[in-house]
Amino acid sequence: MSNTELVLRSTRVITPQGTRAASVAVAAGRIEAVLPYDAEVPAGARLTDFGDDVLLPGLVDTHVHVNDPGRTEWEGFWTATRAAAAGGITTLLDMPLNSLPPTTTAAHLRTKQDVARSKAHIDVGFWGGAIPSNVKDLRPLYDAGVFGFKCFLSPSGVEEFPELDQEQLARSLAEIAGLGGLLIVHAEDPHQLSDAPQRGGPAYADFLASRPRAAENAAIEGLIALARRLDARVHVLHLSSSDALPLIAAAKREGIRVTVESCPHFLTLTAEEVPDGATEFKCCPPIREAANQDALWAGLADGTIDCIVSDHSPCTTDLKTPDFAQAWGGISSLQLGLPAIWTAARGRGHSIEDVVRWMSTAPAELAGLTRKGAIEAGRDADFAVLAPDETFTVDPAELFHRNQVTAYAGRTLHGVVRSTWLRGVRIASEGVLTEPTGRLLERDGLPHAAR
Repeated sequence: MSNTELVLRSTRVITPQGTRAASVAVAAGRIEAVLPYDAEVPAGARLTDFGDDVLLPGLVDTHVHVNDPGRTEWEGFWTATRAAAAGGITTLLDMPLNSLPPTTTAAHLRTKQDVARSKAHIDVGFWGGAIPSNVKDLRPLYDAGVFGFKCFLSPSGVEEFPELDQEQLARSLAEIAGLGGLLIVHAEDPHQLSDAPQRGGPAYADFLASRPRAAENAAIEGLIALARRLDARVHVLHLSSSDALPLIAAAKREGIRVTVESCPHFLTLTAEEVPDGATEFKCCPPIREAANQDALWAGLADGTIDCIVSDHSPCTTDLKTPDFAQAWGGISSLQLGLPAIWTAARGRGHSIEDVVRWMSTAPAELAGLTRKGAIEAGRDADFAVLAPDETFTVDPAELFHRNQVTAYAGRTLHGVVRSTWLRGVRIASEGVLTEPTGRLLERDGLPHAAR
């Protein structure tokens, strides 16, 4: 322990073995050891005592639309990573679309890395994109360090990132499976969507009818069948329809390599409470009814749903027109995911350990981030410090998102993030952030510059 530079102490440290009073020794940005609470502090090491606040591993958010470069008026690496740090997130993976260019070639990836490098307050990695025209680009992208590939089965909302039809999906997935890679999928069936009633206007009920559960269910069923045939690894993004849970559970029992995420908005917001014209609640797939939400929580409890990530997809205020058919679809929640989920989870009898598993450990495992997601020796010294019983009311003006539009405005949430630490350095404290020190990560979890 002679190399110890820092000791972080709390009566509630969340470790893979459970919550306990402990002291966490840090050296060279890594966790050196998890020690008894009253362990002697090595000579020359600094001690920070958090009292009864909870010390948990920094969250890992594998579904963030940063939109940089190209649509930085929507968000950007500077603002997104500041919001993430303020919310206890220490690692995020950026989605390949809504930026210009999209991350569909190795050259486009390098463009995005060059933009992000000096702006990242937390560690940032990148998904590649699978579109109809870039099967030849998938291997170079994978070799360049993307964590996997995202595709859409229905229109994405931006022209430069078209969806895959079934033949294109099979061709892309076969290539990705050959690489040993992961395909993450926006799973809504376009035929089911086109058959649904399409009515514009401010009524949320009309928008909900336009994105039926059947569209998700059919797309997921087809994806599972293709993963079975190709022995491929697939991940279902932002699960909204609880009707698909039995299909997914059966596939997992069969040994098909499928994982699933859901999002804070599906687990904390309900269709019944969305006011007409309130398009800050619009996302695709949509926020569904309370009974559906109850079933999603049951899917989390039994392990059918693996993790919770934000799907932070912001836009400028003017794009949230009161017409649900015309408004941009996306929920801004990057800074609020932890308290939103903790508030709902504690009300349903879940523990903070459950939240850590869903929002840190499991997303890190999904992306193969072996240095993230747990407080144990050898991991990066990434932490969030949470006052779990304190409450606050969401004021959009206090968020670090570039555009202060959020479906959580005015809600009172449990869980105040006191501070966030990246590799043993406090990067956010009581809403004050340091200059950016985040690193760009590649698929093996190493910093970009270390390869």
